[in-house]
Amino acid sequence: MIDLLYAQRIFDQYLDQFCREDEKIKLKIVHTQGVIRCAGEISARMGLGAGERELAGLIALLHDIGRFEQLKRFDSFEPSVMDHAAYGVELLFGERKMIRDFIKEDTWDHIICEAIARHSSYDIGDGLSPRALFHARMIRDADKLDNCRVKLEDKIEVLLGCSPEVAGSQAISPEIWQECLDRKSIHSEKRRTKMDYWVSYIAYFFDINFPETAKIILDEQYVQKITERIPYGCKDTAQKMEMLCHMAIGWLEKLAMTKRDDIQ
Repeated sequence: MIDLLYAQRIFDQYLDQFCREDEKIKLKIVHTQGVIRCAGEISARMGLGAGERELAGLIALLHDIGRFEQLKRFDSFEPSVMDHAAYGVELLFGERKMIRDFIKEDTWDHIICEAIARHSSYDIGDGLSPRALFHARMIRDADKLDNCRVKLEDKIEVLLGCSPEVAGSQAISPEIWQECLDRKSIHSEKRRTKMDYWVSYIAYFFDINFPETAKIILDEQYVQKITERIPYGCKDTAQKMEMLCHMAIGWLEKLAMTKRDDIQ
């Protein structure tokens, strides 16, 4: 049995070792709760049973547990300084076995471990059972869905390390733009300019998995709202962002019309 309220209390105790007043730490605490809500909303739209909803909620709670140590050590979200997903897996399933603090049973360990390990990878990869694949897709969708809120509510200075005007004055790197034209999410290591980072926040819509998630994004007009948050002083960037917005909406509209395969 998964007791999500109990797990949340343990998680809150874990956070006591970090500075809750730090802007980046606060952002991640709020994000964690947001991902739990998003996983719940997607699950409800799918009509999942209580067991699957609770498992999705636990994965959402723990998916970014490695981020807090990364921020404490490096004050950075950059994957180049620390692989937060790999660190989270080691924290939970390594020698310390912290996962047992959150849930006593080991029934779902493989699913939880694989979902957390793959939640921030460029793609999910192969070798997963149908149920593990489902939950890997679920956490990736819930993560991106709450990141829509993050990109609209949090300060651009915190997200990008510069003002909106500075970001909008920059060009999009050719390699990044080609990935957009290919309808792909952006390889993080290829980002060079602040605008490349902002582009990646739109291009990640090409990696949405479920029709239910696509419908939420379309209903909330997240693509348009995120795109419009930056004043594009660079004319070429403005034109490309308008094109990217239309491409992402078209992609999501097509996904929203597809039929989801039921969980095995």
